[in-house]
Amino acid sequence: MDRKPIDIPTLQQKKRRGEKITMLTAYDAAWARLLDQAGVDTILVGDSAANVVLGYRDTLPVTMDEMLVLTRAVTRAVRWAMVIGDMPFMSYNADVADAIRNAGRFVKEGGAAGVKLEGGAGVVDTVRALVRAGIPTVGHLGLTPQTASMIGGYRCQGRTAAAARAILDDARRLEDAGAFLLVLECVPDRVAAAIARRVGIPIIGIGAGSGVDGQVLVLHDMLGFRDTGAAPRFVKRYADLGDRVAAAVRAYCDEVRAGAFPAAEHTFPIPDDEWAAFERGLEGSGQ
Repeated sequence: MDRKPIDIPTLQQKKRRGEKITMLTAYDAAWARLLDQAGVDTILVGDSAANVVLGYRDTLPVTMDEMLVLTRAVTRAVRWAMVIGDMPFMSYNADVADAIRNAGRFVKEGGAAGVKLEGGAGVVDTVRALVRAGIPTVGHLGLTPQTASMIGGYRCQGRTAAAARAILDDARRLEDAGAFLLVLECVPDRVAAAIARRVGIPIIGIGAGSGVDGQVLVLHDMLGFRDTGAAPRFVKRYADLGDRVAAAVRAYCDEVRAGAFPAAEHTFPIPDDEWAAFERGLEGSGQ
């Protein structure tokens, strides 16, 4: 396969040429390898791991150490895709020095190409400091799950003229601060497309329509692994692997209980003469 690793200039070229950028989440080596081989441009080790991998109710409890374990697993398996580590809640919120240390861990210990953090004007100075420290940084605007309780919950953002303009202004601030990529989550499609036309960095949408420069989904959502009731409006389920896995597990349990598995083709034989010698040895020892 004639492929080159994805880097920041490659993503910028894709935007200029109008080529869509693909991004998916991954949290372990097995899935990361599959995504990489399938041709995904960027892999986000999202703090969504808190829900879909670690079993937390939301993203807030996941720690730096947990995120680094997952990020290392992903980067070990990837050859071409760009891997971005998602900075967990309170890993960058206290002060800039803390943010630099934690972001640096994603790059140095986790092997990530860069980091993502949520927020607009309030994190601009942090983004600028991270970039100055040599850490490629991705912004995240619109619905910001880590602070959803402060913006009215998990709902679309930017549905008034003033709110839409505020998101655009924040996008420009983040670009000026040196962010090389921006995620827009749950923003009206026309607003997101207008922002993508007005900033120079690529815009990756999730629930932001098709007029942006690329798309991201949570892997477990698009493959049907996460059972959370009604899926968000922006999720398209490309496969129902959760149902298929459950059916396979039920079949395994049924065969084990019935004594049908393992069958002869799943076992290892011992030569008859060796078996006979083994039995003689047991008889001679009284066992």
